[in-house]
Amino acid sequence: PVIPRSKVVGVGANHAAGAAVPGGPALFLKPNTAVIGPDAPIVLPAWSREVHYEGELAVVIRSLAKDVDAADAGRVILGYTVANDVSARDPRGGDAVRAKAFDTSCPLGPWIEIPEPGSDGGFDPSCAAIRTRVDGAVVQEGTTADMITAVPELIALASRIFTLLPGDVILTGTPAGAGEIRAGQRVEVGVEGIGSFSNPVVRR
Repeated sequence: PVIPRSKVVGVGANHAAGAAVPGGPALFLKPNTAVIGPDAPIVLPAWSREVHYEGELAVVIRSLAKDVDAADAGRVILGYTVANDVSARDPRGGDAVRAKAFDTSCPLGPWIEIPEPGSDGGFDPSCAAIRTRVDGAVVQEGTTADMITAVPELIALASRIFTLLPGDVILTGTPAGAGEIRAGQRVEVGVEGIGSFSNPVVRR
């Protein structure tokens, strides 16, 4: 994966174990300056004292998409990758920009799993295990089968609000079990059928 030219669309409260949001999942944006790759350091912001990992499946958009029907969403998907929606959890009155958009808050990797055209095999985004490890220990484990709103519906929802551009990334929400990371640790996220990657955590 490379830095998107446009945006990362985040999705909150989209797993059955979490608290559902009336009217559908909550959306937020991360700028492309939040994106880093495998092994690049997650830099804890100086103004935060509580930063959490959130392992997730991510969808990479292939082509311009506006008002896409869920049934037609497959045509705008390039492929799938793994994301860590790193979030500052300090109480700040719902300041989603500060919590979600800081630099290095969106590690992506290790590659993009691209479906074979016309193939029924390969990666299945509807039923894949998601695991997060901190210093080698499993700290979060869930499955995309527990997503309240599936990938096609997420694309339809986002594309009704704004145009999705080639290379945009949609994060599909994290399972229960998100928790704190600290400087000196290493956090690894993985999705079954795609792969995993890790990043060191630093404070500067």
